[in-house]
Amino acid sequence: MSKYSGKPAASLRFRNIRYKKSGAKATITINRPGVRNALDLRTLRELGEAFRNAAWDDDTAVVIVTGAGSKAFCTGADITEWKEDFLPNPPDFYKWMGVFIETFERLRNIGKPTIARINGMVVGGGNELQMSCDLAVAADDTFIRHVGVSRGSVPSAGATQWLPIIVGDRRAREILLLCEEIPAPKAVEWGLINRAVPRSELDRTVNDMAEKLVNKLPDSLRYTKQQLNFWREFSWSMTIGHVKDWLTVHTGSAEVAEGITAFAEKRPVDYAGLRAPKKTRPAARKSGKKK
Repeated sequence: MSKYSGKPAASLRFRNIRYKKSGAKATITINRPGVRNALDLRTLRELGEAFRNAAWDDDTAVVIVTGAGSKAFCTGADITEWKEDFLPNPPDFYKWMGVFIETFERLRNIGKPTIARINGMVVGGGNELQMSCDLAVAADDTFIRHVGVSRGSVPSAGATQWLPIIVGDRRAREILLLCEEIPAPKAVEWGLINRAVPRSELDRTVNDMAEKLVNKLPDSLRYTKQQLNFWREFSWSMTIGHVKDWLTVHTGSAEVAEGITAFAEKRPVDYAGLRAPKKTRPAARKSGKKK
């Protein structure tokens, strides 16, 4: 066996994801339904290892990415982890963001066609995850939404770069600035996903699409993906380093603290309070001593 062959799936041990191979298809499932399949550091690392394995396994022709349960595909970063780890120590966000970037780059450059099986809500980084896949099929009772600017983040780990390419500039601004839900049928109309089908038909539709991809020439597919990714990779490479630094510095700001704390406390964000003029520092008292 070549040293570049993927390890058998049975030899990999995961806690936050499930990794299953069936014939020429590999299915990677984020297995954190209790937190809407949010991405914490361990999950990102496990996803990265599964993507590497699928890329190296010559028997795998198609990769399917999905979430456990029926409520969520992925809801982006785990806000609880942010509150516990990054509000007390903002510089650590730089490390987390580095793993996030590396994981998503592995998915985009996996060298094989990928399908997002959208089984529930898609929020924030979850949309960046599904956009990192080549194709997307959703249950028609799901929705896509970004919430970054209402929670103290900036959706710039894929969304600001790729949404204008995929849905056009005006619709990208509507999605990212208004933070409204985009129902799956509208997401199809806008070109954000490929299909929206009744939930009972989701698996059949994804499997039919996967079979069509299995029956294509692998080298031709890989190079076609490489060419199709040109504008995505160009916009990504021009911005992502700055994004990592800016978000790390901003993680210590009052906006982030309020957005994350409000989420944890299940209360509205105090937008008015954040917009209020900053109180000026009291003037330094004069010593009274003559010079």
